[in-house]
Amino acid sequence: MQISKHLSLKEVTKSNTATRLGISNKPTSEHLENLKLIAENVFEPIREHFKKPIGISSGYRSQRLNKAVKGSATSDHCKGQALDIDADIFGGLTNKEIFDYIKDNLEFKQLIWEYGNEKNPNWIHVSFDPNNNKKQVLVTLKGGGYANY
Repeated sequence: MQISKHLSLKEVTKSNTATRLGISNKPTSEHLENLKLIAENVFEPIREHFKKPIGISSGYRSQRLNKAVKGSATSDHCKGQALDIDADIFGGLTNKEIFDYIKDNLEFKQLIWEYGNEKNPNWIHVSFDPNNNKKQVLVTLKGGGYANY
């Protein structure tokens, strides 16, 4: 099932941890609608701008899966409102290019430069909530602390 032109439900629910632990990672209808919103408002504009495949390392997480991966108890992943994007999955782009494009051109709730170094994050966390797109930008580098960008 496609949730947008270039993104499938399978891509945003796939989890090796869920498979290994036998955890269901099936979104509710509300979560599915949220996944469609982030796909149309964030993923597709990125895909269309760069005209290259964009990799998703984490999308929807059921509460049980989120606990298993030690995610935040208030994670937008559990609402179907967040994607972790990783350009390294397909290559041809850098995570910094995607991060900068989102920051400068798209609506979002939260955008996080996840680890890596000052030149390129290891991946990008982005969330979208049509009722709360506050455009918060954060950076996480080694040491695990969040600092305003």
